[in-house]
Amino acid sequence: MSGLVVVGADGSASSLAAVDTAAREARVRGAGLRVVHAFLWPAMHVPRGPSSVGPSEGGLWKTAERLVTEAVDRARAAAPEVDITDAVVTGEPLTVLEAQSRGADLVVVGSRGMSGFVGLLVGSTAVHLAAHGRCPVLVVREEPSPEGPVVVGVDGSPAGGSAVDFAFAEAALRGCDLVALHAWTTWNAPLPPPKDASAPYANPPGALAEEEERLLSEALAGRRERYPDVPVQHRVEHSGTREALIEASRSAQLMVVGARGRGGFTGLLLGSVSQAMLHHAHCPVAVVRGAGARQ
Repeated sequence: MSGLVVVGADGSASSLAAVDTAAREARVRGAGLRVVHAFLWPAMHVPRGPSSVGPSEGGLWKTAERLVTEAVDRARAAAPEVDITDAVVTGEPLTVLEAQSRGADLVVVGSRGMSGFVGLLVGSTAVHLAAHGRCPVLVVREEPSPEGPVVVGVDGSPAGGSAVDFAFAEAALRGCDLVALHAWTTWNAPLPPPKDASAPYANPPGALAEEEERLLSEALAGRRERYPDVPVQHRVEHSGTREALIEASRSAQLMVVGARGRGGFTGLLLGSVSQAMLHHAHCPVAVVRGAGARQ
């Protein structure tokens, strides 16, 4: 496989962890890695050179270059065989990284950057990029379980099919199990039509559970044939989707979710489940937008 992984670097501890992850992701893909720093100050008309009263090697531009050099050195240490390039691009981080995502297979960012507000679990750049990125976005949170599975949240929606495809490919790349998890409650499960219209109840006990099992099997149809070496665990849980996925993330090396699922409101780019994973998952989270997202 050849392609490009892009990682945002701003010098924060969170972004340096993202650099480590991005280097490993590039290595397993056989892809190149681009380390990108969004240089905001010139867009705000702040001089980027050294101050007249400061050292000649100072200035905002030199600081940005040092941040990128540190990130590149870290990436080379993590994956010396990966071809690494770097760029300092003038602009706001979300705009810069969204533009970079148009030519990438994956964009990796930390959960919080240098400009994050104390008390916020996930920074605005990570959340907004997950909603607007033109390729899958991997947000690095806590350290993953290295021997754990890839977990994908499945809701049976057409938009969620891209997340399922991505999860199968990731499990194949990593040589690990895939856990396909579908959670449902009587409030969010569509009511199946009764098998016998004359029955005193619309559906016999257990009908909803059977329907949800069928939904998961149909959502995975065809993928197991394309990835015969990926062990797949089907999990259907009668519980809240967010709670079930957060719990599953404790032992996972990667959580994969769609940007919006079956219960999403029209017009929202990022659904409540994907937002909950970005804020509360115990492993890195990949948010995959539906087919046609890359434009």
